[in-house]
Amino acid sequence: MPARRLMLALPAAALAALGCSKKAEAPAAPAVPEVSVVEVIQRDVPVGGELTATLRGYEDVEIRARVEGYLKSVDYREGSEVKKGTLLFTIDDAQYRAKLAEAKGELARAQAAFGKADADVKRFTPLVEKRAISQAELDNAKSARAAAQAQTAAAQANVEKAALDVGYCRMSAPVNGLVGQAQRKVGDLVGKGEPTLLATISSLDPIRVSVAIPEALYLRYADRVAALEHGAANQAPPPAAGSAEQGPQLVLADGSTYAERGKIILVDRAVDPSTGTLRVDLAFPNPKRTLRPGLYGKLKYREETRAGALLVPQRAVQELQGQFTVVVVNAESKAETRKVKTGPRIGSLWILEEGVKPGEKVIVEGVQKVRDGVAVQATVAPAETAAPGPAPAPGGAAPVPAALPASPEKLPAAAPQAK
Repeated sequence: MPARRLMLALPAAALAALGCSKKAEAPAAPAVPEVSVVEVIQRDVPVGGELTATLRGYEDVEIRARVEGYLKSVDYREGSEVKKGTLLFTIDDAQYRAKLAEAKGELARAQAAFGKADADVKRFTPLVEKRAISQAELDNAKSARAAAQAQTAAAQANVEKAALDVGYCRMSAPVNGLVGQAQRKVGDLVGKGEPTLLATISSLDPIRVSVAIPEALYLRYADRVAALEHGAANQAPPPAAGSAEQGPQLVLADGSTYAERGKIILVDRAVDPSTGTLRVDLAFPNPKRTLRPGLYGKLKYREETRAGALLVPQRAVQELQGQFTVVVVNAESKAETRKVKTGPRIGSLWILEEGVKPGEKVIVEGVQKVRDGVAVQATVAPAETAAPGPAPAPGGAAPVPAALPASPEKLPAAAPQAK
């Protein structure tokens, strides 16, 4: 009997040992994922847009050869600034001086013929009264004098034309500005068939910045453009010192913002039907000659002020097939994916028009580690860095210049407040 009990006890002990082993190998509970969050900021934000800008000289003048001849000399240093009247190019004028001398000789001959014809008329006039000669002879003398007078005028015109051709052999700067590379070298034949481009001179201070405004944007500010064209804008008081409303801003190709502000100098006559845009030119001071014709940039302007806009860092927003989402850490410290409607971007922040509320926490780092309903351990991330901008005008409405809206300014991100 004891032996049988022993045999029954052995399997039970084995099963108990196996159960203990399984309990020892059971996996531990998963760790709570750590994420970084920031609070949704609410504030009044000036928003706007950017227009592609092309830089031109305030005056771009092409220097062309108006007479045919061989280029004798290039009289300036390429790429240098010159004053109005500075000699730039000289064409060999020997043939034109010869033509001028010939034209002067023809003029002298015509003047001599006119003098003789005029003397004949004066001499024949009293003789006709005395019936010493016939009236026909006097009439012939008068006709000869008229013909000689016409030949004298033609010869005088030929002299003036020849003198102009001699003058065209010396080309001077018509304006103050920067002269570019010479397009022809000494010894080249220029002016044959058509005026040959020799160089271009551009005045740089101020410099002209051209933008193409979409017609919808133009119509939004048509009343201000009309006021500008009628001079009403010039009657407005000047901006206060340090104000951001000193004119549109120019952002250069390297991302830097040009220090000087622009002023509108031209609103074109008509909208281009092929592009649906209206050309507007602005003048920007360029005392250091930093800006050059041909550069591209962006003109920043302000459209409106969004009252109570909700802002989150751009890195908190995910996009998938045109849908934008953020992951919110709710009051139960669990992740919750929300669809959002995005608005304009302001620096490193993004305006969200729908989907979040002020003070809610959105995940900026660690989104890939969470899913809906999972508990998370949230850590407040450092505030987003953004260039500081001026505060909106009293009353929450940002003032807008009479010409074009000013540029939108980046706002500093407020430090998140952990709950």
